[in-house]
Amino acid sequence: MKILVTAVVVLGIAVLLLACSGGSKSNSGGPTTPTVFSNYHLTGATAPVHDPSVIRQGATYYVFGTDIGAPVGGSLPMVCSADAVAWTSCGFVFDEIPAWVSQQVPGLVGLWAPDISYFNGLYHVYYAGSTFGSNTSVIGLATNTTLDRTDPNYRWVDQGEVLGSIATDDFNAIDPSILVDTDGSVWLTFGSFWTGIKQRQIDPATGMLLASNPTIYSLATRPGVQFNPIEASSLVHKGNFYYLFVSFDFCCDPNPYHDTYRIVVGRGTSPSGPFTDMSGTDMMQGGGTQLLAGDGVSWSGPGGQTAYLDSQNGDVIVFHAIHLPDGAPFLFMNSLAWTNDWPQIQP
Repeated sequence: MKILVTAVVVLGIAVLLLACSGGSKSNSGGPTTPTVFSNYHLTGATAPVHDPSVIRQGATYYVFGTDIGAPVGGSLPMVCSADAVAWTSCGFVFDEIPAWVSQQVPGLVGLWAPDISYFNGLYHVYYAGSTFGSNTSVIGLATNTTLDRTDPNYRWVDQGEVLGSIATDDFNAIDPSILVDTDGSVWLTFGSFWTGIKQRQIDPATGMLLASNPTIYSLATRPGVQFNPIEASSLVHKGNFYYLFVSFDFCCDPNPYHDTYRIVVGRGTSPSGPFTDMSGTDMMQGGGTQLLAGDGVSWSGPGGQTAYLDSQNGDVIVFHAIHLPDGAPFLFMNSLAWTNDWPQIQP
C-alpha cells in the first residue's frame, strides 16, 4: 500500500486513543457505515495501523501491518490480542528491511501490506517493497513455524523474492494476499492501479510461484476511471462462492479529508474469476458492491482490508480507517455476516 504519513499523524496518536470512540451518523457508504464507525470498541495498540492482515493461532489473534514511514524498532509491526478487543504491540517480522529489497527498489523507505497465512506447516508473511506512485516493486516472503514469541522455535526466515515488477510492466507487484483453498491449492492475488488486480498460483511446498502454471490471471480493474484506482485485494472461499474484496479510490493523501478509500466486493465460482457484483457487473468492467465508505466527519478512507474466515470464532474483516481531523490510521476488526451469500460488515 502506498502510504504517506505526516507529522500530525504521529503527534495525534496519544490524544486519539482517548478520543476515537465517537462516530458519525452519515449514511455514506451504505447502511453499515454509521454503526461501524460509531461503535468503535478496540483498545490499546490500535494506531497507527495500516493495511492490516489477521490470523488466529490458538486463542491469540495476530495482526500484521505496513511500516508507518521509516521503520523504528523493526519492520512490519505486529499487534496481538486474546479477545480481539484489547491489542498490544508484539514485535516485528524483521529487525530491519532485508538488503535485497532495498537494492531492488531504490528509494524504498518501509515495507508495505504484509499478508499472513498458514500452509505446509509454516506461517507465511508475503510483503511488498515499493515507492509511492511507482511499479518498480517486489513481493517477498518470510516464514515462521509459530507466531508465539515465547516459543523457542520462533524465528522469521526471509525467503526472498516471490514476484517483481518494473516500469515496463503493466501491473504493480504490491499488496499481496493469499488464499489457501479447500483443495489445498494456494493463490497469490496482488496489484495496485496500472491494469488492476492480478493473480498467480503458488507452489504450496515452497511458497513461490508455481512453475507449472505461468498464467497471470486478471481479476478486477476499473476501465474509464482515471488512474485505475483499485488495490488491496483479499480473496476468500466460503460456501459456493469466492469473494474478492478490494479497495477503490485513493488512500494516503496528506490531507486526511481527501482519503477516499472504500471497500467493495464481488463474487465468483472460481478462484480466478470472473467476479461480479450484486448487480451482475463484472469486476473486470469496474463492478464492485460497496461495503463501507468514510463518513467525511469522523472517519475517512476505510480500506486496506483483509477478510479472515474462522469457523471456530466467526468470520471477521480487518481494515484501517483514518480518524478525522488528525489523520491517524486506526485498526478496525469487525464481524462479517453473510446474507443471501453476500458479506456485510457488522458493528
